[in-house]
Amino acid sequence: MATPAPLSASALAALDHLVWRGDRLAAEAAPGRPTGYPPLDAVLPGGGWPPGALTELLIPHFGVGELGLLLPQLCNVPAGRWGVCIAPPGLPYAPALAAAGVPLERLLLVHAESPAHARWACRQALASRSCEVVLLWLAEADMAALRRLQLAAEDSATPLILLRPAQVAGQASPAVLRLALRADQGGLQVRVLKRRGPLLAAPLHLPLPWPGVMPRPDLPTSAAPPSRLHSNINASVHALVRPRPARSGPAGLHAGAQ
Repeated sequence: MATPAPLSASALAALDHLVWRGDRLAAEAAPGRPTGYPPLDAVLPGGGWPPGALTELLIPHFGVGELGLLLPQLCNVPAGRWGVCIAPPGLPYAPALAAAGVPLERLLLVHAESPAHARWACRQALASRSCEVVLLWLAEADMAALRRLQLAAEDSATPLILLRPAQVAGQASPAVLRLALRADQGGLQVRVLKRRGPLLAAPLHLPLPWPGVMPRPDLPTSAAPPSRLHSNINASVHALVRPRPARSGPAGLHAGAQ
């Protein structure tokens, strides 16, 4: 049997675009949803949160600044769509969110009795195809459960962002993007644990709130003095407040209200 002739240098060069190299960012990734933080967008494949995919944010405890990182997504929910928060560990502070620009009339809070109910509610929200972004606080999930969530996100083409304990960083996950977060000198340290492409050598430091996050222009200045608005914005980026007792029902849907 004859040995095939080796490819010429020009032929190999023509095939180079078909080869993904581990030392470069995945340029072929679909355009992402801008995070609202340009330094973070610069290191994420597609330039933002991956659409129709599972992202994990791993946090040592609640209130490190995770809500501030996600605030631009909640602020940019268009009319006729929903931003969904499922099983948050406390009640989000509505005045602070409104002052930061979140349209509360487009925000849904889902209270779940258990992680299983929370995952079910998440899949239903994705299947509705009416959600701009879905946030799920989830402490317990095995690989099969995570895989079902990933498939639901893919099918709906909706960004799904899970907030999980930092302790699960060593566990396998189908998430295409995993970020470890911690509070850092008045801002947020973001360490990229997993992305399509090479690992990021050093963590990012993001100031919170980002300068682009501004109070809603439709709120009258007489409603709250500037110092109170600033305080409310800071509250919204750092913590969920009023820890909620366990509920008797399996799940509840509640639209945000001022």
